[in-house]
Amino acid sequence: QVQLVESGGGLVQAGGSLRLSCATSLRTFSSYAMGWFRQAPGKEREFVAGINWSTGSTNYVESVKGRFTISRDNAKNTVYLQMNSLKPEDTAVYYCAAAGPGGAFGSWGQGTQVTVSS
Repeated sequence: QVQLVESGGGLVQAGGSLRLSCATSLRTFSSYAMGWFRQAPGKEREFVAGINWSTGSTNYVESVKGRFTISRDNAKNTVYLQMNSLKPEDTAVYYCAAAGPGGAFGSWGQGTQVTVSS
């Protein structure tokens, strides 16, 4: 069974930074991409950022471009989300997810809370 374990969430003031980590039991060749999603209270889960394991290519939701950076360490099977210039609207539970060759995100972590105070 695939395991994805997030860490690094917490409480931070607006303008601050946090780095989320996602440790996975997946072997890199068995996963097509990794992604970060978030869900704020009363809202649907939304895609935040994604990275291709093989090529390292990345993509982001427009609202975090220039502030968030997704990266991966293939040797450690770990994906990171560096979040800078945080805003109160970034407050949410952040989830790590893995996609297989078909492209669908089918494996999920338990989530980590990020709270940004104004």
